[in-house]
Amino acid sequence: MSKGINTESDISAELQLGPTDQGMVRLFVTVGELEIPMDFTPEEAREIAEELRAAAEQADAMQKQKPGRRKKKPGNAKGGGNPR
Repeated sequence: MSKGINTESDISAELQLGPTDQGMVRLFVTVGELEIPMDFTPEEAREIAEELRAAAEQADAMQKQKPGRRKKKPGNAKGGGNPR
């Protein structure tokens, strides 16, 4: 079975992000015993941030089109969040 953006999952993960001492931006995903570090240049990180912002705006628009749907509390989304 293929997983995608619209497929819900019971798997939860922790996400940390920040600058490295090498001048990169690291996204660090932890799922159980599995740790996935992903390093990006500052420019790549800005592009990712722009894509996240655009996706958030689209999600906001979709929620506004569906009255009666409750918004999830920040940090309770499946897939984790920034634990800081």
